[in-house]
Amino acid sequence: MTDWRAVAWGAAVFLVVAAFGTAIPVVGQIGAGLIGGAVAGYLAGGGVGNGAYHGLIAGSVTGVAYTLLFALLGGLFGLAGGGPLGGLVGGAGVLLVGALVTVLFAIDSAIAGAVGGALAE
Repeated sequence: MTDWRAVAWGAAVFLVVAAFGTAIPVVGQIGAGLIGGAVAGYLAGGGVGNGAYHGLIAGSVTGVAYTLLFALLGGLFGLAGGGPLGGLVGGAGVLLVGALVTVLFAIDSAIAGAVGGALAE
């Protein structure tokens, strides 16, 4: 059973830390995934497996939110700079890269969630 409160807190922490982590491009985002996943896993409790599951969901939710936001912005900037085709290419390109980023966010959040779940025991 999914503890959506733990997932919501993990995703919120992820978003806040990632917003401040933009000053350090790669390390800040990875650190945000680790912290957000650990929070979700710790709040969910139930051991390593349950913590990893909740961390995975928190990272996935955050990755999807980022992807949709940046795909929308990419589409708007592409539309402004290159017309309808530019908007399509800009939005679709960002959406494709965003899918990969979502998987990466989910993996490091799941690892951190497992650690958080283990610490909650």
